[in-house]
Amino acid sequence: MNGEAVHAAPRKTGMIILGGGLPKHHICNANMMRNGADYAVFINTAQEFDGSDSGARPDEAVSWGKIRASAKSVKVHCDATIAFPLLVAETFAAKRER
Repeated sequence: MNGEAVHAAPRKTGMIILGGGLPKHHICNANMMRNGADYAVFINTAQEFDGSDSGARPDEAVSWGKIRASAKSVKVHCDATIAFPLLVAETFAAKRER
């Protein structure tokens, strides 16, 4: 995964992370090898107050260099089984309208 992120240059990379924990950690770290991701969407129900990696907001990843400071990023506080299908449906609907 680290090699894929590093060799993505000069292309941009983005992350859509459903949930958190170890997969979120490794995906973010792979992008750190190329000075951060250009886009990031975190979808989970974890809260920030307990200090967990799952609950961390995108600005925390910016401070570690996992997301570029100039990146477009958002954290969606919602169950991934609700938010992700809506995100995918809207993406395909927007493409179809063109």
